[in-house]
Amino acid sequence: MKLFDAVTSKILRTILVPKDLTPLTTYDPSDEADPALAGMTRQDVDAIWESVENLYRTGVYPGLSFCMRRHGQKILNRAIGHSHGNGPPGNFTDGPDDEKILMTPDTPVCQYSASKAVTSMMMHLLAERGEVSLADPVVNYIPEFAVLGKYKINIEHILSHHGGVPAPPPGSDPDVLFDHDAFVKLICGIKPKSKDGGHMAYHAITGGTIMAEIIRRVTGKDIREMLANAVQKPLGFRYFNYGVPEADIPKVAKNYDTGLPLVFPVSAIAKRALSASWGDVVRISNEPRFMRAIIPAANLVATADEMCQFFQVLLDDGELNGKRIFKPETVSRAVAPASKMWFDGTMVVPMRYSAGLMLGASPVGMWGPYTESAFGHVGFMNILCWADPSRDISVSLQTTGKTLIGPHLAAIVRFLFTVGRRCRMENQADDLSMSLTAFEAMFYKILRRLILGG
Repeated sequence: MKLFDAVTSKILRTILVPKDLTPLTTYDPSDEADPALAGMTRQDVDAIWESVENLYRTGVYPGLSFCMRRHGQKILNRAIGHSHGNGPPGNFTDGPDDEKILMTPDTPVCQYSASKAVTSMMMHLLAERGEVSLADPVVNYIPEFAVLGKYKINIEHILSHHGGVPAPPPGSDPDVLFDHDAFVKLICGIKPKSKDGGHMAYHAITGGTIMAEIIRRVTGKDIREMLANAVQKPLGFRYFNYGVPEADIPKVAKNYDTGLPLVFPVSAIAKRALSASWGDVVRISNEPRFMRAIIPAANLVATADEMCQFFQVLLDDGELNGKRIFKPETVSRAVAPASKMWFDGTMVVPMRYSAGLMLGASPVGMWGPYTESAFGHVGFMNILCWADPSRDISVSLQTTGKTLIGPHLAAIVRFLFTVGRRCRMENQADDLSMSLTAFEAMFYKILRRLILGG
């Protein structure tokens, strides 16, 4: 059996998972509220945590941390596995002598595209202050963006992935990410997919850079400084910014390329969306220069609790612990649908966006069953952060394994279903609750569209 497990682990690029997860689990019981304060039972909370443990048992996540609030009460804040040194067999991330370091709730994690939720809120905050209007054309602030007919594309188009510049030109050097001015110039020279915001296609890395450049030209400060003053310092976050100081780089959890290797056409779809191969994205994210840079669409670093608190701010109309971060009307504008469910030209799957966030849907959406009011963002397909007003929850799932196709898919479906069922909507009738079988069928249909393109 051990030989079979070892061979399977190598083929699937997964870690070996012990039966008893207790030695790999870290949390402080005093940090978690009584479930009754959140309108839940101990069985509810245990069921949600078991679904998280089952995610770890798939072996695609060397390290995992999870934080969840309901009714503002932190009911779970735990971690499983290792932040460093326990990648799958044959990985090129760990060295032969690297120490295994346990993942903890305080471990900082690169958020990848979940960074976009934060970046978009910085733009909404700038609008709240009256320094920009989201209806303003981008060229009002970046005149050189106008070339090739992009003069009608406005800020809201960029935020809602309708900006017409979803990716750098094919063959662009990924190193351009580390030269902000050069990247802005490259984006400005792109011929748009549409000139009036009519084409929806996920902007994996381009939109964040445009937002950051507008902020820099309007305020004279970079987005890292704005975020520190607007959110990080007021809420007392240890991390929660783009990259980390030099001394903190070794503390950031390592990322691992796990699961089945991508093959055509999935590999081509992923590379088109990310402007680099899947493995290259993982490799680059582990480089120290990635943590030194400001990459607004991809390198926010935060703990699970910090991301959970950020979405709690949005859930609570812009305020947390007596600190007003955004006005209620700013949050309402940020979470309002920008368009109906539509086919995304980059990710090859139906999506529903606000001006900066990924929205849920009914009867099934990316945040689970009956999540039409939910909003959040994924990070490299394996980090999930969201809030659901209908259930009064904010959730942050952080993982260090980066996989698209692997044994984790069924576990993610069950995790989302469990959260949705255990945190009942107000006045939800039993006959409105989707069965797991129906949820799986609909969710897998969405995944099939994503993976196969049809």
